[in-house]
Amino acid sequence: MDKELIIRSEPSAVDFALLKDGKLIELNKEEDSNKFNVGDIYIAKIRKAVPGLNAAFVNVGYEKDGFLHYHDLGPQMATLLKFIKRVSTGKLKDYSLKNFPLEKDIDKNGAIADVLKSNQSLLVQIMKEPISTKGPRISSELSLPGRYIVLVPFSNRISVSQKIESKEEKDRLKRLVKSIKPKNFGVIIRTVAEGKKVAELDRDLENLVGRWTAMCKKLYKPHHPSKVLGELNRASSLLRDIFNDTFTSICVDDETLYTQIKDYVSEIAPEKESIVKLHQSNQPIFEKSGIERQIKTSFGRTVSMSKGAYLIIEHTEAMHVIDVNSGNRSNKSKNQEDTALEVNMISAAEIARQLRLRDMGGIIVVDFIDMNRAENRKKLYDHLRNEMSDDRAKHKILPPSKFGLIQITRQRVRPEMNIKTREDNPNGIGEIEAPISVINKIKTDLDKLIKKDHAKITLSAHPFIAAFLTKGFPSPRSKWFVDHKRWVKILPRDAYTYLEYHFHDKDGKVIL
Repeated sequence: MDKELIIRSEPSAVDFALLKDGKLIELNKEEDSNKFNVGDIYIAKIRKAVPGLNAAFVNVGYEKDGFLHYHDLGPQMATLLKFIKRVSTGKLKDYSLKNFPLEKDIDKNGAIADVLKSNQSLLVQIMKEPISTKGPRISSELSLPGRYIVLVPFSNRISVSQKIESKEEKDRLKRLVKSIKPKNFGVIIRTVAEGKKVAELDRDLENLVGRWTAMCKKLYKPHHPSKVLGELNRASSLLRDIFNDTFTSICVDDETLYTQIKDYVSEIAPEKESIVKLHQSNQPIFEKSGIERQIKTSFGRTVSMSKGAYLIIEHTEAMHVIDVNSGNRSNKSKNQEDTALEVNMISAAEIARQLRLRDMGGIIVVDFIDMNRAENRKKLYDHLRNEMSDDRAKHKILPPSKFGLIQITRQRVRPEMNIKTREDNPNGIGEIEAPISVINKIKTDLDKLIKKDHAKITLSAHPFIAAFLTKGFPSPRSKWFVDHKRWVKILPRDAYTYLEYHFHDKDGKVIL
């Protein structure tokens, strides 16, 4: 499994495309205007506590107040409030916490009004970015994520990622961290720390303590509200969370960003520094990497897959609904049950990719093709779980219902990625599908016809489409010849609408 990160820099935004074995699986955008990124820490003021919700609304500088529920206060809220008060007035200048006494934990089932008051200063961390009409979701249980560990102030607990299965390795990591951990700081050991030496963990820990100290310096007579600790830029935070030995290439088209990323990779994985490359071609980076084509064909209501199958993705206010369709296909060597299983397995992999790519969250209901055998339903369920195991968003998948429905809940911390794939109609009325998606449909239809063993195939299409298929080297028609050892005659038809096409047999009869 090879992973590539392609980064496109624009004047007002940076786009990040993550590819697995050449296929686009994640698309992120960092815009200069977005001031409320997940992980940012703000010094803010309580606007008002709402006992009925057991929550408080907090002014973090966004047009809508941030929402802080009692369960997101963290057990050491009393300690945090005392720390903020002493640092902001200048009475405390030692930010190491080693001599700072921790207060008693607050009651986990208490009331918000007993802990917080209006106009009170508070440190809060963005847990969910502003989405739709809602303000950011925030927490005052602070954490500073690093490459191998997460630093949690006002705690002494050491915990290890559940994805590290070996008990011996868990015990080893706990012993190492206990020997270097500063007093009154808790530590969560991340999955990527598995097998790492104490020097690497210590370097990561020192970096996080340095970030904590820099943040605390901004708390003396602060302006409310203001950001006191920003998350790393999206490129660095992505690399911190997903970078591993399977990465084979990181390509950037901006020299400044290239230098920043190269420096960051040399810090976290010096042996991988050489995979960071600067894109210097005149051809745009997303086009050269084939990403632009994948974006055009991956977003939209209909998503085509192999074997002629396709998905219909609908979005409602309450949930997302995905319908699996087998398409216009037949396979005489297989019965209906085997065909349904094959299409469902292909669809499960594409659905896992679509959820990550679009960053769809909330409730997702998938209507798979009905299967009668319980072992096939279990095989599909296990396959879907396996395909989604790489998804960094928290999610839960329920087994198939009697009606063939699978329900998924997936955490949403950022607005859903929504890219318009339809284009203005050249004839001036309404919109049409992107031409590139029509080329993919033509290829899919051609594959079907060749499997049916038609001796001679002619394609009639609009002159623009015909020219695209025949011009250049290698042209799409040349690639078809290499794949199928069959030459397809292509005729331009002036009378056809822009995206209209038909296949004819040797007698000129329309076959598709």
